[in-house]
Amino acid sequence: MRREDIEFTSEGSLVRGWLYRPDDATGDVPAVVLAGGWCYVRELVMPYYAEAFASLGMAALIFDYRNLGSSEGEPRQHLDPWAQIRDYQNALSFLERADGIDPDRLGAWGISYSGGHVLILAATDPRVKAIVSQIPVVDGYRNMRRVHGTLGYRRLWEAVLEDRRLRYENPHNRLYLPHASATPEEELSAWPFPETFTTFAQLQATEAPLYQNSSTMESVDLLLNYDVNPFVTRIYDTPTLMIVAEGDDLTLWDLEIESYNRIPTEKKKLVVLPHTSHMTLYSDRAKLAVAAEEASRWFADHLVAKAMTPQR
Repeated sequence: MRREDIEFTSEGSLVRGWLYRPDDATGDVPAVVLAGGWCYVRELVMPYYAEAFASLGMAALIFDYRNLGSSEGEPRQHLDPWAQIRDYQNALSFLERADGIDPDRLGAWGISYSGGHVLILAATDPRVKAIVSQIPVVDGYRNMRRVHGTLGYRRLWEAVLEDRRLRYENPHNRLYLPHASATPEEELSAWPFPETFTTFAQLQATEAPLYQNSSTMESVDLLLNYDVNPFVTRIYDTPTLMIVAEGDDLTLWDLEIESYNRIPTEKKKLVVLPHTSHMTLYSDRAKLAVAAEEASRWFADHLVAKAMTPQR
């Protein structure tokens, strides 16, 4: 495979990414768009999946959302889920015009926060012919209430209101908080899990130096209104694979399976990875390999094989 640096404009911001292409391709090939979760940059885990997809004859486009990593956009470290979904859509528009890509065989892959985004894409963008949603965030409000607990949620809500007041006085005044903390009982963070802090600190040191353990407080405010469930009931015919970690108490596997069961298409599959947690899908290469194999096979079946099916 070979990797190209690419860039495209998304609502005025320059977005940068990598396009992986299979070496032995003849003719136009299918392509999958990949983007990350909370504060992710393109170096975080996603190249592993892109290489797996390319090995089966698919192109794969990884990009940094606007405001993050190598991409432009202000305020930095601001996570607006609907802007991120539009970044996905603009990545699809880029691929539609790219040489060597079949615009009729495009897929979308997401993990954690973006695992929810691709479910929304499946419901709202007919260019997406198959998706893989891994350990997705499906209901921001219920997720935050559960993971912070009653007292922690009170602290979080007070900070959200303080940030709203600051931004009313001056849009440039805003609060930031850590993605995760080693001591969540002492330090407010968006995702209060020491293992998240430890895992991402290690990944930052070894492969993703542009990762920052920080987001705007408004990002959490937006997360509290994020809910994929009104959309999943509109996934009528898009092949949908959801990969869930057994017992995941970060993005809550029970909520994920609840959302999966609302998807009306018969072209869906649920994979529950045993003895796996949310964070081991980043830190444990053996578990990551299992998830990548499931995702690769799904896209191969629904994007690569599609070209081999006689048209009537």
